[in-house]
Amino acid sequence: MIVRHAIFPPLDNNCYLICDEATNCSALIDCSFWNGDMEALIGDTDLQYILLTHGHFDHIGGVAEVKKRYGAKVVVSAKDADMLTSPVRSLAAFTGGSQTNTEPDLLVGEGDTLNVGNISVRVFSTPGHTKGSVCYVAEDCLFTGDTLFCESCGRTDFPGGSQREMLRSLKRLAMLPGDYKVYPGHDELSTLSHEIQFNPMMQYGLKEY
Repeated sequence: MIVRHAIFPPLDNNCYLICDEATNCSALIDCSFWNGDMEALIGDTDLQYILLTHGHFDHIGGVAEVKKRYGAKVVVSAKDADMLTSPVRSLAAFTGGSQTNTEPDLLVGEGDTLNVGNISVRVFSTPGHTKGSVCYVAEDCLFTGDTLFCESCGRTDFPGGSQREMLRSLKRLAMLPGDYKVYPGHDELSTLSHEIQFNPMMQYGLKEY
């Protein structure tokens, strides 16, 4: 599995492309905005899915254009699905930006699995930042969206956010067996072992929940 990474302004969103070398099948994980950098990130791979970690505007801004250009299926959790068609729910309406609405193709939840070529992608429900936040696990890679950041975590003061749910989600990630490379929605990359040792929010979740 190949993992490509690009950062998209103005909020410095991390977007990732995973690609199965054997089949050239790929999936985007979050899709901030459509521009030349997004086109370069996808490259000549056979884009199968757009996997959304949650529905906030800065993670879905390019979904409609990428879906139109590549025919990729849009995947989101059921609890965040309406954000793709509501600029109020996605928070786009409060930023002065516009949103091109699009319908999701697949609604996923806890325990679901998707195949990207020969890559198996597992879905973990991790509410806290939003009700429908999910993380995706592919091989030794953990794509955490705005749930887990390097030595921090996502905000919980937006509609649908919950600090209690966030701490429980962080504990759940900390309890995963083995170690993972952590690919967050913002900020620098990390590892799960580093976060267990140095992330105060994850440590608090482990202690309290």
